[in-house]
Order: sequence, then structure tokens, then C-alpha cells
Amino acid sequence: MNGALTRAGWRTDVSAGQGPYASAVVFLARARAAQRAQVAEAARLLPARASLWVDGQKSDGIETMLRDLRGLATVDPLISKAHGKLFRVTIPEGPWLPDDWTATEAQVADGFVTRPGVFSADGPDPASLLLAQALPPRLPTRMVDLGAGWGWLAAQVLAREGVDVLHLVEADHDALTCARRNVSDPRAQFHWADALAFRLPEPVNGVVMNPPFHGPGGNADPRLGAGFIRAAAGLLTGAGRLWMVANRHLPYEAELASHFRQVEEIGGNGAFKVITASGARRS
Repeated sequence: MNGALTRAGWRTDVSAGQGPYASAVVFLARARAAQRAQVAEAARLLPARASLWVDGQKSDGIETMLRDLRGLATVDPLISKAHGKLFRVTIPEGPWLPDDWTATEAQVADGFVTRPGVFSADGPDPASLLLAQALPPRLPTRMVDLGAGWGWLAAQVLAREGVDVLHLVEADHDALTCARRNVSDPRAQFHWADALAFRLPEPVNGVVMNPPFHGPGGNADPRLGAGFIRAAAGLLTGAGRLWMVANRHLPYEAELASHFRQVEEIGGNGAFKVITASGARRS
């Protein structure tokens, strides 16, 4: 969302402050716990009788949220278009949301912290586990973790020999906030950025990534992973190397071959494939 707003000319600021504000808009996340946390945070910043607008797709659970909020406050009007809905909640006097709507952090995987709605919030996902197992004991000096999430894979990279600096690139601000807490190594540098457009002043010699493949509506979209592959090639030196993991059915081989001279599958299982590529064709 930050990338889209920035491209549209808006200035964004992640520090909401204390409010109060005249109104707020919530664009629903996909996870139910994250949606409730979004509404609770927005409501905290609004006085009584202010307007809270909620927007979302049917596939994201907007109808469930509408039903829940109708039982707690006045809801109007309702605008439906295509597969989405937009409605306004008038903030009531006094406390009105259940206590369990407030976001709570979770500790997973040996003390790592996650928040509702971040990818694989219950622990490291199986694909990242496979990728970490396939990494060599010594890695290049300058590394990038594209789509770093809450930092589990980055921690595995930093545990290898040879790494002088690791750039964690993540578009989800909540996930990156968790990563900052989970990865305290001074070699880590954090970037709140769209991985597809991320660039550094100088190329690096190693990239790791477990790219997403679901679009905004939740449908599989291999173009996302293809974009990550292009971005990785643009970040690497000609002698640099990419390590990535993907669902086995996703057709990334042609994209890899068009951006790298050498491509090899080095691990995986029936569900996932771990691939390394080198010889980036930088445009």
C-alpha cells in the first residue's frame, strides 16, 4: 500500500501519533486477527461520532467484518462494487470494541516475534526452512534478503560465515518492525521498500528470497515471483549468486533462464524446489 500511495504522489508516515483525527480509512488485510487489529488501532485515534471507513474484498472477509461491526456500532452507508464493499462506522461514546481486537504479538521459533497478519505468523514456513537447509556454510560478503518478512531467514543467513552486510527488504511495515526486533546483528540493514523496485548504489554478490505468489485478491499470480527474479538479477554482480525457493508447480524456469546464465535446482521436496542461479544478465 505504501508503494502505491507514494507512486500516486501521496506522502506517507507510519507514525500515526496520538490523534484524534477527523476520520480514518481501513483497507482490510486478509487475516482476521490483523483486520480486527486494524479497526482497533484506527478507532483508538478517533473521537466519538467520527467516521471510520472500512474497505475490503469479499475474498478478504469484508462481509464478516461488516456483520461484526453492525453488532457494535452504527454502520452506514454501504457501497458495493464488483467483489468489494465500503462502509462507514460512526464511533460510539466510550469503549465499544472487544478487548481481544487489540493486536497482540506472538513469540515463535526460539523467541522470534511476529504480529497478526504478517506472512507465516505462526513460525517459519516450510519453504524457508528448506531454503535455509540448502544454503552453503559460507555465503558472499554482501547479501540481500528480498521479501525478508519478520526476519527468520535473515537470521539463518547471518549465522553463516562470510557475510559482512545483509539488506532486509520488506514492503509489509509490521513484518519489518518484527524483523528489527528479531535481527539485532549490526550487519543487518533494514529497508521498508517494494522488492520489485528496490535498488542499491552498488551491486551485491548474493541474494536469498522466498518470493510471494499471491496477488491482492489471494489468487496465485506467478508474475510476482517473476518480478522478484528480475529484481534479484538487477541487484547482483555478474559473479553474484541467487538462492530462492518456490512452490514446485510455479513456472519460473524460463524467467530464470532469461536473467541468469546458470540455473540449477539444488534441493526441495514434492511441494517446493530450491534453486540457485548465477551469471546475472544485468540490463
